[in-house]
Amino acid sequence: MIKKTNNQEVSGLMNTIIGKDTVITGTLDVKGALRVDGSVKGKILCSDCVTVGATGKVEADIESETAIVAGHVIGNVQTREKIELQAKCEMDGDLMTKSLVIEQGAVFCGACNMKGGTPDLGFLGPQKTEKPVAVTKNGDNK
Repeated sequence: MIKKTNNQEVSGLMNTIIGKDTVITGTLDVKGALRVDGSVKGKILCSDCVTVGATGKVEADIESETAIVAGHVIGNVQTREKIELQAKCEMDGDLMTKSLVIEQGAVFCGACNMKGGTPDLGFLGPQKTEKPVAVTKNGDNK
């Protein structure tokens, strides 16, 4: 779903929802955001955000821009920007992302790789300092 505001297109709106009692097996290729409150087995490819709701169960690898997990995921999750594991989620699989948020109470079993890029923390990091030079008694630098 694309919402037009002032003759400009605004993306990022939820346009695909998998309901609580729905079971899907196979590969999902979604343009836009996806919310899973039901069950998905297979693979999820998404151009925007994948949200696994509290009742959602995903047994699939996920590739997306961002991911928010509140339910249960068994599989690897790879995002270009951010993964958020909410307080009551269960995540069984490996994560690859730039930025990771794990709330207290979340259960995560797997490995995480964040070397794909540096996260945007919203502030300046510490400045690099030069290594001090040791001076001997006779004034020579080491």
